[in-house]
Amino acid sequence: MKKIDLNKISKDVLDNYTSSVSYVEECIDENFEVIIDFISKINGRVIITGIGKSAIIGMKISATLNSTGTPSIFLHGSDALHGDIGVATKNDVMICLSKSGSNTETVDLVKQIKKLGIILIGITSDKNSFLAKNADYSIVNKIEREACPNNLAPTTSTSMQLLIGDLIAICLMSIKEFKSEDFALYHPSGSLGKKLTLKVSDILNYNSSPKVDINLSIKDAINEISSKMYGATAVLDKNIVVGIITDGDIRRVLNQNKNPMNLKVNEIMVKNPKFVSGDMLGSEALNLMNKSKITQLLVIDDGYYKGMIHMHELLKAGL
Repeated sequence: MKKIDLNKISKDVLDNYTSSVSYVEECIDENFEVIIDFISKINGRVIITGIGKSAIIGMKISATLNSTGTPSIFLHGSDALHGDIGVATKNDVMICLSKSGSNTETVDLVKQIKKLGIILIGITSDKNSFLAKNADYSIVNKIEREACPNNLAPTTSTSMQLLIGDLIAICLMSIKEFKSEDFALYHPSGSLGKKLTLKVSDILNYNSSPKVDINLSIKDAINEISSKMYGATAVLDKNIVVGIITDGDIRRVLNQNKNPMNLKVNEIMVKNPKFVSGDMLGSEALNLMNKSKITQLLVIDDGYYKGMIHMHELLKAGL
């Protein structure tokens, strides 16, 4: 059996993609700007359609648009020709993906879209195709050959379609000044959503947060740290934080003093501890812990102690 040089094959594919990206760059012109400007001003939705592998890419582009502030739906070309095109209105714009732009289904689909008077944007690899000539706007991305060794399986062409879709979505994000706060509104669940929306106050359990009065003894501090399982306790003077004692502080005191149990809390506490507010994002609190190489933070609002959060709580919450 002939040995296959997989490294060479992989590099050839990457070279193919690199040259194809340069062709996509040629699409970024005044026509592209006009298309983006038009989409940004419509009152309806961006409807993505296509056949075969182009349809699968269309689903991804539609999902990206939705999650980045541009209302979109995906409509399979075959379904569109069997009644589902009724979902489209004249306030919408349709983007049709097709490498050849002239296959039977795409031709029928383009004709139907034009009959309904819906603005059509074509993304194709053939400037002389039916799609390119009949669309209101066209983006023609040249493909010399597919990365597939037989030049058959949609590989390079679909990847470039996806790239163009991302370009459209990101340009629209910029026009709409779509920020991370907006992104969070559409991603309330999962890791992304939690990093953008989950606040310290959402995780904080005040009833289990450790605290000792400044006038108490080291024994009281040890009991509080042991019972609350945070590895530390806040030191309070009339509910105002004046310090913190960690289990590491306790160990050092026990090793360095002959009569450590006679010590008071105020003799061993660390003053000016790091703290956060309840409104801080949990992800920001976690970053602060990592940066400061600590595992717990005090939570203080309006000058008063609200509790303590531990790194394990933040990680358990999915941050």
